[in-house]
Amino acid sequence: MESLEIHAFTYEQRYGLLPELVSAFSNSGGWIHDRKTLSPTNMEFRVEIQLHAVLDLYAAILATGIELTRSGHEAFTELCTRRKHLRLTTDQIVTLRLEITFLEDVTLHSLLASGSTLA
Repeated sequence: MESLEIHAFTYEQRYGLLPELVSAFSNSGGWIHDRKTLSPTNMEFRVEIQLHAVLDLYAAILATGIELTRSGHEAFTELCTRRKHLRLTTDQIVTLRLEITFLEDVTLHSLLASGSTLA
């Protein structure tokens, strides 16, 4: 069984995003094995999914408003490519550790209004 770490962030509010994310996992065929709060701004999900359903999961995660890091996109792209080009004789299971950082909406305008400088 393969295991991948994927880091992501969002400006969405936690209370609105979590039900959507749990639905995205289950609707795409994923199984949530663990869900925990790492800090006031970070959460972790451990999800298993069959390789043939990874494209559905990728799209569902993005549809919730979560932004993946570059390495997160690359990991999903590699899985989708493998899914497309390999003959699957058995259902390969992939384990994902998805760490999400909830960011506050800080705009350039609010930084300038407070007198902060962008160094």
